[in-house]
Formats: sequence, C-alpha cells, structure tokens
Amino acid sequence: MPTQPMIHVVTRNRFDLATAQTSGAQRYAAIGPSLGIASSIWGGLFEVEPGARTGIHHHGEQETIAFVLSGWCEVRWGDKGEFSAHAKVGDFIHIPAFVPHMEINPSRLEPFRWVVVRSTPIPIVVNLPDTFWS
Repeated sequence: MPTQPMIHVVTRNRFDLATAQTSGAQRYAAIGPSLGIASSIWGGLFEVEPGARTGIHHHGEQETIAFVLSGWCEVRWGDKGEFSAHAKVGDFIHIPAFVPHMEINPSRLEPFRWVVVRSTPIPIVVNLPDTFWS
C-alpha cells in the first residue's frame, strides 16, 4: 500500500533565518530542506525595514515569484539599475533568473514584507558589489 505524501504546516516560530541573506533585508525560510521538508521549490518571507535598501544581487538560475504582503517597495534592475517598478500590497512580482536587482523601501514608517517562492529547493543569492551599477 503506497504512503500518502505529508502536508506540512510551518508556524512562524519555526521559520529559519539560516538561509542565504543580502545586506539590508531578512529572509526567513518556511518551506525547504532546512526545515526537513523535501520539495522541488522553496518558500519563505522577505522583509526590508523602513528606509532601507538591499544590496545588489541576483538569484542565479532561480526564478522568483513574490507576493507583497505588507508595505510597498521599489525594485530596481538591469545591467546598470536602469529599470524600476513599484509594488504595493496585493501585487505579485516576478524576478527572472540571473537578473541583477535591489529592493528599496521608500517608507519611513513601515517595513515591506513579501511571501517568496523560488524555483529550486535551496535559495541561491549572489551578492554583487555596491559598485556593480557604477
């Protein structure tokens, strides 16, 4: 008799901070191998404090889908950071593989939070030097 796959509910107090990080932000793993969950994708939370910005980075071969849970943000991307878009609560964001980008929180009052899903089970974060867009 085949066994049924297990459904996992991961409470906030189990989120794992020991995941790849970028300056200016916090990533919290919720679904992934570090929590004992075998999956072909990764899921977690991403947060940037008021007035902060992340360092320039990309996610290698991973594609990223994010849902803006709270706050609003600016995302810059491109070979020189020449493109930008704003996202607010309820918006989805798609970040293609290998695209250098940064997230900026223009609010002075509240952090922005995203629910993030990545296309591989272990997050890839390639942090680039601040001079990358110079």
